[in-house]
Amino acid sequence: MRYMIFVASDESLWANATPKQREEVYGKYIQYTEEMRKAGVLLGGESLQPTSKGARVSIRNGERVVVDGPFGEPTAIGGHVLIKVNSKEEAIEWAAKSPGAVYGTMEVREVTEFG
Repeated sequence: MRYMIFVASDESLWANATPKQREEVYGKYIQYTEEMRKAGVLLGGESLQPTSKGARVSIRNGERVVVDGPFGEPTAIGGHVLIKVNSKEEAIEWAAKSPGAVYGTMEVREVTEFG
């Protein structure tokens, strides 16, 4: 089964982090990623730019509505990891190992398989 693990945290924590703190967090993510790679569960993942560089797009009454970020919520998705494991419990174990679990919340969602 494939699971997407979303990393959600308060963007201000990262924005206010010192260069040393950022370097430490990056190092932990590199170790975490390497551990998943060695275990053969990692399919992909990326870190996202802050919501201030993003936009939300919707269609309302046939018209495109675009709202530029930031969006106002203190917690935002900052990245994701796609893994392939045998159970939800195993996906939760990997989410709990993420450095993001210390600073925010990890959301674990099974990927719907079509076809």
